[in-house]
Amino acid sequence: MSTKKKATPTAAKRTAEFARNTTETRIAIRLVIEGSGQYKVSTGIRFFDHMLELFTRHGAFDLDLRCDGDLDVDQHHSVEDVGIALGEAFDRALGDKRGILRAGYFVMPMDETLAIAAVDLSGRTSFAVDTKVRTRLVGDLQTELVTDFFEGFARGARANVHVKTMYGRSNHHKIEAIFKAFARALRVACSKDKQLGEMLPSTKGLL
Repeated sequence: MSTKKKATPTAAKRTAEFARNTTETRIAIRLVIEGSGQYKVSTGIRFFDHMLELFTRHGAFDLDLRCDGDLDVDQHHSVEDVGIALGEAFDRALGDKRGILRAGYFVMPMDETLAIAAVDLSGRTSFAVDTKVRTRLVGDLQTELVTDFFEGFARGARANVHVKTMYGRSNHHKIEAIFKAFARALRVACSKDKQLGEMLPSTKGLL
């Protein structure tokens, strides 16, 4: 009698790969939702790269992203368009969104700072961002553009995105804690719902 066990089928990984080109930015992106936190990111803004890298690691995604933008004009186009492209990547990778938890939240402590994030992949765009950062720059990133990134992501993903720093001293930590909280909230929202199976997480019949 053979004791050889049958192989257990593995679920297909949800991925997206595409390019988004405008007169202001050229973005190439590859996303794997069921990843292992591997990243290769280049936007020309090093602190922004760092935020995207830790977003990938804390979300347990795989992300290959390159943005060539008109940084000689300003950082705005690059940061906003990366947000839009990343949101579009998640929207494409999730497909019809059947079987996902859809919503997630996370409270992230980072030393003296505390941040919260909540995400609903609802098919509707809305965002609220409160970083409590009052300096113009953190590293080489224009801090007002953190809001533009999350607005862009909400637009691209057709999602509700709410992030807030509750308190903190370090401006670096305030932004970093928000990105970590966002990654972990999104990780939950994208997760498969074992209880509801392949049911669409909406009574409307559409997300």
